[in-house]
Amino acid sequence: DVQLVESGGGSVQAGNSLRLSCSASGTKMVRYCMAWFRQVPGKEREVVATIDTDGGANNYNSGKGRFAIFRDNAKNTVYMEMKHLKPEDTAMYYCAAPVLMGNCPTLDSAYWGQGTQVTVS
Repeated sequence: DVQLVESGGGSVQAGNSLRLSCSASGTKMVRYCMAWFRQVPGKEREVVATIDTDGGANNYNSGKGRFAIFRDNAKNTVYMEMKHLKPEDTAMYYCAAPVLMGNCPTLDSAYWGQGTQVTVS
């Protein structure tokens, strides 16, 4: 089974940065498009960034311009660098891997980590 473990969240002041990490086991991450999602209580989980197997990255929604996703396949880890954090970035951040190789993870088809909380004040 694919297991994902996120880390790096915390409480920071607005304007600061955080780097989230997602370590995978049970699979070679290099084979998959990986993604970061986030969720605020009461709202739907939304995609923030994806990264393809060749390293091509895409940012979505509020992640555009401030968040950067990257991967270290040798460490089987995907990261997200978040800069200029705002209070509205406060959320639980989840790493995701696709169920089907060749696809990027989606809300309906993904393996999920347990999440890491980011709080910006």
